[in-house]
Amino acid sequence: MEDILEVYARPYDPQRPVVCMDEVCKQLVSEARAPLPSKPGQPRRVDFEYRREGVCNVFLSCEPLRGRRQVAVTDRRTKADWAHYVRDLVDLHYPQADHIVLVMDNLNTHSPASLYEAFPPQEAKRLWDRLEIHFTPKHGSWLNVAELELSALSRQCLGDRIPNRDQLARKAAAWERARNARGGKVDWRFTTQDARIKLKRLYPVIHD
Repeated sequence: MEDILEVYARPYDPQRPVVCMDEVCKQLVSEARAPLPSKPGQPRRVDFEYRREGVCNVFLSCEPLRGRRQVAVTDRRTKADWAHYVRDLVDLHYPQADHIVLVMDNLNTHSPASLYEAFPPQEAKRLWDRLEIHFTPKHGSWLNVAELELSALSRQCLGDRIPNRDQLARKAAAWERARNARGGKVDWRFTTQDARIKLKRLYPVIHD
């Protein structure tokens, strides 16, 4: 935990940007019956029944000190999907950075092995060398700022029934553009000193 809090306390450095990454599955559903349009005095009406259309995955990364987000929709959440998302971060979104300080959950797909399975060895090594990885602790995913951004994405954009991946990708891209245009930064206030006081029960007790 203190490792993540130390990362969040660093000043902004464009050569070593702090980027938080997370992902979530989204159930795709379509209407079983066409909704009835709204009219004066009556809102739009939607049947409670729906059809399941499968599941997609949403990757999201955010740079708290710049207020910048990147969202990508994939069919699955495999090692290869994560590896390609990381390559986009390195080569498309942060090509000038010396290293990307990447905060993420400690999932089995979030490892150098995923890069080596997806790319030739020299390419995997190149990508991994550009990353400074910091994993959130077990049961500590709340420390990942990207989890907050995914919550905002879900509330503001993904609450309606979405029938297919293309529509999901369009809605996510529109949300990304609008949120980046507003430039909302994340002012993280929870510090290591706060943790040592408020979460004292999590620290071992040392007896002299």
